[in-house]
Amino acid sequence: MECVEPAVAVTGCLGTPICKYLQYHRKLNDYVRNFKRTRDELNSKMKDIELQLKAELLHKGKVPKEGVKNWLENLKAMIGEAQDVETKVSNGRCFSRACNGKLVDEETKEMRTFLDKAPNASEKLFIDGPKVGLPLPTSELVGEKSMRDEIWRCLMQEEVSMIGVWGMGGVGKTTIMKNIYNDLLKENRIDKVIWVTISKEFNIIKLQDDIASALNLKENLAKEGDEVRRAAILSEMLKKTGKYVLILDDVWDRFCLEEVGIPESSSSNGWKLVLTTRSVHVCKRMGCKDILAIPLSEEEALILFLNKVGPNIVQSASIMPILKLVVNECACLPLTIVVVAGTLKGEDDPCIWRNALKELKERIGMIEGAEAEVIERLKFSFDHIKDEKVKRCFLYCALYPEDFKIEKDDLIECWIDEGFIEEMDKKRNERHGLCLFEKVGRKLFVRKCYQTIQSALCEDA
Repeated sequence: MECVEPAVAVTGCLGTPICKYLQYHRKLNDYVRNFKRTRDELNSKMKDIELQLKAELLHKGKVPKEGVKNWLENLKAMIGEAQDVETKVSNGRCFSRACNGKLVDEETKEMRTFLDKAPNASEKLFIDGPKVGLPLPTSELVGEKSMRDEIWRCLMQEEVSMIGVWGMGGVGKTTIMKNIYNDLLKENRIDKVIWVTISKEFNIIKLQDDIASALNLKENLAKEGDEVRRAAILSEMLKKTGKYVLILDDVWDRFCLEEVGIPESSSSNGWKLVLTTRSVHVCKRMGCKDILAIPLSEEEALILFLNKVGPNIVQSASIMPILKLVVNECACLPLTIVVVAGTLKGEDDPCIWRNALKELKERIGMIEGAEAEVIERLKFSFDHIKDEKVKRCFLYCALYPEDFKIEKDDLIECWIDEGFIEEMDKKRNERHGLCLFEKVGRKLFVRKCYQTIQSALCEDA
């Protein structure tokens, strides 16, 4: 069998003219040298293009052209074939020398043809890619449209580079900015829109990772542990991003942008920074143009409440007078309006509404401070969850850190382990868990709910 393959190879050369056959035999070494030079050229070209793509495409919101991607994929396959040819030649016997010469020559010609089709240095390798970020789920604005328009005008003005939206908890800052974020994704003048939520316990490493993740470039920071070097890397990433808007939601205190790696915004570079906070002092200390988020008007508050409570309640003449008083107890704050309306949704008994109104007044009358009143209204909603199983599942969610991404399947497994879901076959168990998840999810539509239950747990402890 060892003699069969060389014999077959020699047979393949029989159709070659004798002069060419002799040339393959005599000049095999020349053919091999030419082959290796061409292969090395291809390798160098591939590395050059890959470096150019890495340096330019990833940082500027671009994506490689389909032709460039296909060329690179085919090139890698051809380099693999060249390796096979080199292996065959290096293992060749003297009586198959001419056949090796022919094999090397034909492979060299294929590589040269392929190299001639390579993108040249002046050719653009990329096209505009999709903007970073998917639309965020959010509710429709009611009454906040004038404030939304003011923020939008500032974003479109070159002279305004940093904006701080401030106001008490529950006034709707995050909802407004989510709507603006979704609108910015459609804005042609902006290359990228980046949304990052800042936890109360500020952490530079986490913020750097969150921004890099939003840019789909987290791997660029993964191997670096030093905050200063990470800041330098992140700064370069953002500088090469083009015109972007960075939205930092729920900032609790001033921090140094330079230490994080966020470049200074200016009218010349087109970068914009928007933050939401409860404190006007944070806005001023960070050099932002501050915009106050104000509560809804009484009319807007009533409209929002009626939208959330359901049409059957709106048609009840006996409930409407009590309903308006309940709306007044919500202090025109979108968060508390949505929570309280959700608690009373579908309740068509006037007695239940009167009791709810009385309880809200008593709860709020016992405390002082606007922020504490918001928390008390959220507790009112939690206390009125009728299903004890949902209540326990909700409390379990409060054990996770603030802003923690809770995986649905993992959470259901935990509920099963805790015994919140009765023993049953696996399929019914999972279905029951999904049902509970949907119920709890409707109660967990605001991050403040976590803080509320966490505070209650700490008090009980």
